[in-house]
This record gives sequence, structure tokens and C-alpha cells, in this order.
Amino acid sequence: MNIYWESFKTFFKIGIFTLGGGYAMIPLIEEEVVNRHRWISREEMLDLIAIAQSCPGVFAINISIFIGYKLNKERGAIITALGTALPSFLIILAIAIFFHQFEDNKVIAAIFKGIRPAVVALIAVPTFRLAQRAQLNWFTIWIPIVSALLIWLMGVSPIWIIIAAGVGGFIYGKLSSQKLK
Repeated sequence: MNIYWESFKTFFKIGIFTLGGGYAMIPLIEEEVVNRHRWISREEMLDLIAIAQSCPGVFAINISIFIGYKLNKERGAIITALGTALPSFLIILAIAIFFHQFEDNKVIAAIFKGIRPAVVALIAVPTFRLAQRAQLNWFTIWIPIVSALLIWLMGVSPIWIIIAAGVGGFIYGKLSSQKLK
């Protein structure tokens, strides 16, 4: 089958069936891209997640662009980005057109109230999986905990956390390589 159509269709499906944003898409992206199509490895997926969340822009679009680029350079990146973004665009367009008819509907309000806890679970599962794959241990577990607390309790910008983690990783890498010499 044509790789353009296959990648578009795959990312369109990911975009249309995922509620809760980019992080909630991780399990579906992994299932489709790593397990089903084998376009990237599990290790590459973990690296892509780290890169995508460190880059400006929408997380899911960033991941789709990286995977599309690996598959077929610029055209592949454009196709996968469109596949990911188009469902959200169409859904938001439909909501914008018809929302005023449903905004006071108690059934719709109850449905959205029920969806909220499920979205939390959709975000929590990939977080735990990422922690496992990142090989967190008793020596490194403090990093995500302190980072989360700094963001949540003290309002530190995630940008500063990413910069600090990058600098810390660079320094650790330099010190580790010097010890090996």
C-alpha cells in the first residue's frame, strides 16, 4: 500500500480516536507506529517523546512530523502532520458551528463531566509507561518528582525545567565520560 496514504490514514485514526491531547495519544501512537507498522522502535519512540515535548508546538503534531520525516522526508512529515491535525480541526469546526444549540443541554454537560476522569487516566497511563522505559530508579526518581512539584506548587515554567534537565544531562554525560577515561 502507498506509504503516504497508510501514514495519513494511521495518523488520522490516531487524531480522531484520541481525547485528552497529545499525551493521551501516546498509547495509540505506540500501538500503531511501533507495534503494528514497525515504523520506529520502542527506544526511538521514547526519544521522540522527549524531543517532541521539548520542541515548541503541539506535542502530537511534533511526534507525527518526526515519524513522517523518518518515513519519507518532508512529504512524509506534511502528510502525517495533516493526518494528525485534520480530525481536531473538523471536530472543533463542527462544535463551533453547532455548540450554541447544545450549550445548555444537561445530557451533553453530563457526558463531558463523565469524560474528564477518563482523560486523566488516558494521560496517566503513558506517564507510567514513560517512567518505566526511562529506567527510573531510586537514584533518578527525584528528578520528575521535584520537576512536577516545582511546576505545580511554585509555578516554575516547564521551559526552565527542560533547560535545567538538558544542562544537567549534558554535565552528567561529560562527567561520566571523563570517569571512563
